[in-house]
This record gives sequence, C-alpha cells and structure tokens, in this order.
Amino acid sequence: MCGIAGQLCYGNGTPDSSLVAAMARRLAHRGPDGEGSYNRGRIALAHRRLSIIDLSDDACQPMTNEDGSLRLVFNGEIYNYVELREELERAGHRFTSKSDSEVILHAYEEWRAECPARFNGMGAFAIWDEARQELFCSRDRFGIKPFYYAEADGSFLFASEIKALLAHPGVGRKPDEAMLHTYLAWGVSDHTSRTMFEGISQLPPAHSLIVGAEGMRMPERYWSISVNPSVKGDDPDDKTAADLLACLRAAVGIHLRSDVPVGTCLSGGIDSSVLAALINDRIRKEVVESVGARQKTFSAVFSDERYDESRYIGEVVATTGVDASAVSPSPNLLREELPRLVYMQDEPFGSLSIYAQYCVMRLAAGRVKVVLDGQGADELFAGYLAYEGSYIRGLARSFHWYTALRETIGAVRNHAGFFTDAIQQLIVRSKRRDLLKGELPEISRYAGSLDKVLHRELTASNLPALLHYEDRNSMAFSIESRVPFLDVRLAERIAALPLDQKIRNGITKHLLRRAAKGLIPESVRCRKDKMGFVTPEEVWMKGELLPLMQEIFTSDSFRVRPYWDADAVGRNYRAFTEGRSAYSFELFRIACTELWLRQFFDARETVSPPVS
Repeated sequence: MCGIAGQLCYGNGTPDSSLVAAMARRLAHRGPDGEGSYNRGRIALAHRRLSIIDLSDDACQPMTNEDGSLRLVFNGEIYNYVELREELERAGHRFTSKSDSEVILHAYEEWRAECPARFNGMGAFAIWDEARQELFCSRDRFGIKPFYYAEADGSFLFASEIKALLAHPGVGRKPDEAMLHTYLAWGVSDHTSRTMFEGISQLPPAHSLIVGAEGMRMPERYWSISVNPSVKGDDPDDKTAADLLACLRAAVGIHLRSDVPVGTCLSGGIDSSVLAALINDRIRKEVVESVGARQKTFSAVFSDERYDESRYIGEVVATTGVDASAVSPSPNLLREELPRLVYMQDEPFGSLSIYAQYCVMRLAAGRVKVVLDGQGADELFAGYLAYEGSYIRGLARSFHWYTALRETIGAVRNHAGFFTDAIQQLIVRSKRRDLLKGELPEISRYAGSLDKVLHRELTASNLPALLHYEDRNSMAFSIESRVPFLDVRLAERIAALPLDQKIRNGITKHLLRRAAKGLIPESVRCRKDKMGFVTPEEVWMKGELLPLMQEIFTSDSFRVRPYWDADAVGRNYRAFTEGRSAYSFELFRIACTELWLRQFFDARETVSPPVS
C-alpha cells in the first residue's frame, strides 16, 4: 500500500519536478517507509512506500523491467501474485524481487491492456511505456484504492489523493457545484467519475486509461459484475452455504498474504465476526506468520448502550480467544481532530461513523500494519434493512405474490420499529432539504427491483463512498485495510446467488447466516439489527459538539455560502437541540461541508495537515 503521483506532459513539454515532489510530500502518510522518483523526457513519477510484501530494496518504486522500457508506480496489493508469478515464469519472464508489484510489470509485458482482468486484488497503478510513449493507468474492480487525475498546463496529473493534485495552483480551484448539491441533498458521493473539486476526476472502478502525447483516451471498462435477478435458485441452501463458506475461506486465506503483521477490525456484526472466526480457525490448523499465534482485533465501543456493541464483540472474543483491543471515540477529542479528519478525507462526509472507523485505525496502527475488514458484505448479501422494501416491491411487480406476502409479514414481524423510524426520517430529511439552495437533483438509492438496487449500491450509490472513507481513514495512520468480501471470486459467487438466499422471511444475509452456523456465537449470527462502526452522533450534536456547531452556523463564512439558507439552518438546528425537531444526518452534513470549504478553498494557499 502506497501513494503514487505523476505528471505526463503533452507534446514536447517537460514535467515540473518540484511540483511532482510536492505532490508526493502530501502523500507521505500513505508511505512512510520510503520514497522514490523518476523523471525523464515527458514523464515524472513519484512513489511513497508502505512496505507490506517483500520488505527489501528490491521492491522499491518506481520499478522498472529488465530493459528499462517500463516504469511502474503502484498503490495496492495483488493477492494472487504468487500464482501469476508462476504462470509468467513458465512463459519465460524472470523476476528480481519477491513483490507483487513486479508481477504487474511482467503481466503488462505479457498481456498489455488485458492484464488488470488477471489480477485478484486491490490497487491503482500507472505504467510508463517508453517505447509507446504512453502512460497506462488502471484501477481495481471495485475502486478499493483511489486514482485521481486532472489536466493543467498542457499535462496530465495523477495522484492517490485529491490533496496531492492541489499542489498545482491551477487545479481544483472551485467546488463542483453539481456534485456538491447532490451530496448535500442526498448524502451521495463517489457515484460518478466527477469529484467535488471542479476539474478533478477519478478513474472509475474496473477501468483503464491510456494517456499519450496528444492527450487522454476515454477510460475503458475491463470488468463488470452482474447481480442475479432470479428469486429462487435450483441448489439447496445447505450445499450452497457449504460452497460459499469454502469460497470465503479461500478469500480470507489469500488476503492474509503479508510480510508484516495482520489484524482484524471487529465491530460485533456478522461480517467482521465471520472474518475473525475464519482467521482464528486457520491459525489453529497451520502457522500463519502474518497473524501470529494469536489474532489481534480492534473495535469501537461506547458507554451509551444504544450505540454500543460490546456485548457481541465480547462474545466473539470469548469464543475465539483473540487478543482484543477497543477504543471509545470521544466527542471532546473529535472537536480537536475534526480538521485533520476532513483534511484526510479530501471531501466532506455524511456522518460521524467515519470518526469511529478513524479511531479504530489509529488504535490498530500501534500493533499491526494491515487490517482485514468486512466492507462490501452488506451490498453483496443485501444486509441493509432498507433493501427489504426494494425486495418486496420487486416481488409484487414481478407477480411473485406469495413470496411478497411472506417477506412483508417477515419484515413487519422482525423490523417494524425500523420501518416506522425510517418513514419518520424520510419526512424529516425531506423537510431539511428545504434548507438548501440551488438546483437539487433527484437521487433514489432504492428504486427498482432488488437486483438493480444491489448493482447500483455496489458500483455507484453506496460502496464506492464507503471504500473512499476506509482508504483515507486507514492510510491516515499508514495502515493497509483489506476487504476479503470483495475478492473477485467470492464477490461474483455471491452476486450470482438468487435473491431469496440473500433475504428470506424478512431476515437479511440469509445464506451468510447459514454458512456461519457453528462458526460464530448464535447471538451474533442471529442478530436482526444493523449497526457497524456507529457513533452517538445525535447525542453529541446537542451536547459536546454544540459549541462547535453554533460557531459554524453563525459564522460569517457560513452566512455567505450560496448552498444553504443560513438563517433557516440555524433555526432548524436550535429546534433540534431544544427537542422540537428530530435529528437527521443533514445537519452534520451541512456543518462538515462548511469545514471543508474553509479548509480546501478559503485557506487554499495553506492547505496542509492540521495539527491535532
């Protein structure tokens, strides 16, 4: 895991080496173990190294092939690099390191633009092809790792984070109004190639891009995922669950490949608990050097029982005997750390669950260098309770009347409170959109049948943003975060499941629960609520964060923004703190946007990591 940056000049231009060096400095947190650069002709590349596989100098970047015709900068991990290396060696390729990075170089030599489809992993990379005078750029299937780019002064600039591109004084000078309005109204981000900075784009997941002397070509997709629309399948649950568990074991095993210590994020939910149990099961049977004799887990806990999952975490810890560590995120510390959190995220974020994850990553940083996390399971297995509504509507529209009735009864029996609260929240959030100015787009995450909703959630409306948050939170503390549920073999297997093996009788993640029987405590396996790394945001917003929110909502800068009615926001916030209005994420979203505007635009000339 690393940070990458570079500049390719069009025509006969030459790169600005001081600019590329400044871009790399802004990525130092992503790679504290070393740095490297390459500058020749029209291309300049920079790399910040976080050493994970092959810790020797042989794996340093920018990396070259035998004859020096290729130069690579790479951020990520290729988990099947061992198998690919063997295949490439049989084809005549010779390696000088034991790194996965060198596998990318030889894969490009062998398969050119088709090489990304061979990789099972996460990452973004750029290869300078001297013979073709082209820069080949690519991003992993789900966009687990970032790749941002812009054009300026007759050149193509790229980097792992937006803040690095801002080292160029002409890049990202204004917010992208359409993207910002969408985020403020609906909380959606990372759903297109555009960012919230005008002129800065991101390479879409599962796409590659070629840049030559004349400019950029259109990005091309090299992979796509299909979600099975069938309601019922042919195979019995027991057989399918056994197959799924075998595939999940394989995914976890390949994600443990590392030359540095690996731990696990444990929230107390089904997904992370299954990962912890599978890792523990593996180290009982064989030596896994990256894990050690006792697995390390990292959790967030709270004194407020409404948001605390200590009970479930404790049961998993007791069952597995892991070496568990926990942190209790503090609203008082949050006030000090919020500027750095906004800076690290690059763009505003929708809730303080991001801060809980940030605290977990900071906790892990003192003990391991890699963590495994359950991200992606909810979108693959239909784990969010809101998916129940999409499923029932789709069943009714496709004339599956009996199944629709069964699911309605199950949803009401198991989640009546959730749906009542959800309806109330829809009303509150609709009214809060009236606080905003400008043209607001229409976005509906849950429109259409369940298969279409899940495909949208995987590729646009939800998972890309969650992966953005996880990447920045982990890299803020020089931690590599891995997500085994997004192993390509496993993800395609889950996506191919019929819908009733995802939701049945109003219970989400049906087949995962079945596969996990006997693996994790029954109290965790049979949980019907959905939390994750949440925080007592509502409590904090009317308590410890009250002074900060009042300062934001009454400030001169807030009052002149064109995105909201400042007086109406202030009145609405007071109504909430006085108990006359329910809470919704829009209030924090607006406040976070103001902090982002101050940091990245009002203080543009001095953008740097805040001291906290």
